[in-house]
Amino acid sequence: MKAVTWQGRRDVRVDTVPDPTIKDPSDVIVRVTSTGICGSDLHLYEVLGAFLTPGDILGHEAMGVVEEAGPDVRTLKVGDRVVVPFNVSCGTCFMCGQGLHSQCETTQNRDQGTGGSLFGYTRLYGQVPGGQAEFVRVPFADHLPIKVPDGPPDDRFVFLSDVLPTAWQAVAYADVPTGGTLAVLGLGPIGEMAARIALHRGDVRVFGVDLVPERLRRAEERGVEVLDLRDHDNVADAVRDLTEGRGPDAVIDAVGMEAHGAPIAKAAQQLTGLLPDKVAEKVMRKAGVDRLSALHTAIDMVRRGGTISVVGVYGGMTDPMPMLTLFDKQIQLRMGQANVRRWTDDILPLLADDDPLGTEQFATHHLPLGQAADAYEMFRGKSDGAVKVLLRP
Repeated sequence: MKAVTWQGRRDVRVDTVPDPTIKDPSDVIVRVTSTGICGSDLHLYEVLGAFLTPGDILGHEAMGVVEEAGPDVRTLKVGDRVVVPFNVSCGTCFMCGQGLHSQCETTQNRDQGTGGSLFGYTRLYGQVPGGQAEFVRVPFADHLPIKVPDGPPDDRFVFLSDVLPTAWQAVAYADVPTGGTLAVLGLGPIGEMAARIALHRGDVRVFGVDLVPERLRRAEERGVEVLDLRDHDNVADAVRDLTEGRGPDAVIDAVGMEAHGAPIAKAAQQLTGLLPDKVAEKVMRKAGVDRLSALHTAIDMVRRGGTISVVGVYGGMTDPMPMLTLFDKQIQLRMGQANVRRWTDDILPLLADDDPLGTEQFATHHLPLGQAADAYEMFRGKSDGAVKVLLRP
C-alpha cells in the first residue's frame, strides 16, 4: 500500500509499504477514505524527530470502510463506515471507565513514562502505524472505532477522529459560566472549532486571538470577536478592556509549543532538532523547553479565579512557570490529550443534516495522498490560506 512516512526533519514521503494484517482476533483493517494533517503532525515534521524512526507511518485523523474483521469482532462487519479515534484505547480498563481514554492502562507506554498509545505518533506513544495511508489496522474494534452512517460526505465525520473531541474537551475543561466570556488563543483547526463549539453550546461571548488573516476571517464569520495579534502591543490588556477590566472567565490555549514571540526557546527547539537523535532525545527528556508565549499570555489574561484550558501540545521538561501569578490569581489549570471516546456520543447528534458546527466546509484543502509532502509544507507555511488539509488515499 501507499503511506506517508517520516524520513527526517521536514522530510515526509509517500512510500510503498506492506499492507497491515490482522494481528489480534479483535482487530479490523480499515480502508482509509480520508485522513487529516494535524498541527501535532507538524511537531513531528519539525522538532520531535529524535523519537521517530525513518519509515514510521504518520497520521492520526483517519476514517474509512472496514475491509477485514478479526474473528472476535462482534459490533462491526466488512463494509461498515467508521472513524478511527487518535487514542489507541481499549475501552474496558479502569482509565477508560473513568473517561480518560488517553491514559488507557492497556496501551500505556510504561517504558517511556507516557500515557496511552496514539496512532502515528512516535515511540513515546507506542510507534503505532498511522492513518495517512491506504489501510490502517485498528485494534479493540468493538470499543474503539466510531461507526457512522453512509450518505453524508467524509468531511461531516472525519473530524471525530481528533478535531471535534479535542475542541469539545477544551471547551468542557474551560467550564465557562452561562453568560460568561471565553478567549481562545490560536485559531488553527482546534482553536477555531473550540470557538464554534463554545458559541453553539450556550450563552457565551467568545474572543479569538491570532495573526493569520484567513484564520481571523473564518472565526469572525462564525460570530467570534477577533483580535489580530499584530495590532496589539499587549493583547491581554486589549481583552481586559472588553471585559470590564477583569479579563475573561476562561482562556483556551490552542497554540502550545509553537507559539510566536519566544525567540530563545524557538532557537533551542531548532538546535535540538539538528542534534543527533540519541543526544536530542536526552536533551528533550531532561532539559527540553517550550515556547511558552501563549501560555504566559493566558495566565496574564484570564480573570482572577478563572480557568485556563490547555489544548495546545507542550513537551518541555524544564519549562519555567510563573507559579506566583498562578497561585496569587487563584487560577484553575486543566489540560491533557483529548479522551476521544469520552466525548463522541455527545458530538454525534451535532453531525446531523443541519451540521451546526459547519464540519462539511471546515477543511480548506483536499489533496491526493500522493501530494502529502507538498501538503505538509503548505500547512507548515500557512500558505494558500491553508487552515485544515485532508488527504484522499
